[in-house]
Amino acid sequence: MRSLSALAPICAPSRVPGGRKAFEAYLGPESEAWWRHDACESIKAQKVPYPGTILADKGLDDPYLDEQLRPNLLEAACAEAGQPLTLRRHTGYDHSYYFISTFIADHLRYHAAALGDA
Repeated sequence: MRSLSALAPICAPSRVPGGRKAFEAYLGPESEAWWRHDACESIKAQKVPYPGTILADKGLDDPYLDEQLRPNLLEAACAEAGQPLTLRRHTGYDHSYYFISTFIADHLRYHAAALGDA
C-alpha cells in the first residue's frame, strides 16, 4: 500500500455503538475478530508504522463526530504508534455529499502524488 486516506471515517468502530452494531452484524459477535477492521486497533498493532502519512478529513459540524466518528482516538492511536497523520478538521461541514465533493479532489491529488503520477 502506497497511500491511505479517509473522508469522515468511523475511526474506532469497535468502541462506538454504530460500529459495534455493524461489526456484530457483518463479522459476528466475537469482538476479537473485529480489531483487523478497526483503524485505531490496526494502527496500534503494527510492528512498524505505515510508511506514509495518513490523510483524513472530518467535518466539525457532524452530529456524529463525538459519539461515533471519534477522530481523537485516531490521533491518539497514531501518536502512540509513531504513525504520521494529517487530520484536517473543517468548520461548517458534516459528512454529507457536499463535504465529500468539497475534499475528494484533495484526496485524489494525495494518492496521485504518493503513486508518483502527480
